[in-house]
Amino acid sequence: MNAPAPIQQKRTSAWSMYRAIVGIGAFCALLIVTVYEATAERIADNKARFLSNAVAEVLPASRSTVEVTLNADGSLVAATEPADLPVFLGYDENGDLIGAVITAQGMGYADNIRVLYAYSFGRKVIVGFKVLESKETPGLGDKVEIEPHFLANFEGLDARLNEDGTALANAIVTVKQGEKTEPWQLDGITGATITSDAIGAILNQGSSAWLPVLERDGRAIQPPQPTQE
Repeated sequence: MNAPAPIQQKRTSAWSMYRAIVGIGAFCALLIVTVYEATAERIADNKARFLSNAVAEVLPASRSTVEVTLNADGSLVAATEPADLPVFLGYDENGDLIGAVITAQGMGYADNIRVLYAYSFGRKVIVGFKVLESKETPGLGDKVEIEPHFLANFEGLDARLNEDGTALANAIVTVKQGEKTEPWQLDGITGATITSDAIGAILNQGSSAWLPVLERDGRAIQPPQPTQE
């Protein structure tokens, strides 16, 4: 009795394998794009809602806001498109300008830190602060978000301009915890020195760039008109 002939397996050619890999890759790419397109609007809405709540948190007296930007000639104008680092003017219930909210960012210990803070036109001080994005070390760097004595800096952090209104009268700086002697100094956090130093540098840079033009042109920006019922 003759043994059955061995079954010969058909070898897959390299071209067939290549086509299969490309096909799978194309399908995955299409799936990613489809998911992104389906969720992009919702993500944008959630970000806008989060930002709106953050603005209200740092400047609770405002009842309406206008996002502003710089024109080509350096003058302040109402923004027509949302910016990556938006700046807002805040108005009370009578439409009077009471403050500004500035978004700024800079490098911390581990990664980029993005913050939002409020400026009072009447008091010439920073009156609110919130961390929007941070990847600082849990339990150390993130203390800038919860440490009571650090947050107390923003009950009135001096941000006055010089006599000609072109720059801060005093640079905003972070000092060691317990060594604050001036109203423009941030009382830092022991154990989170780099992060608290970074917050001081971010506030100083953002304020130096924006407060002179906000003080100069901010009152010329009209508050939003109430919607008709």
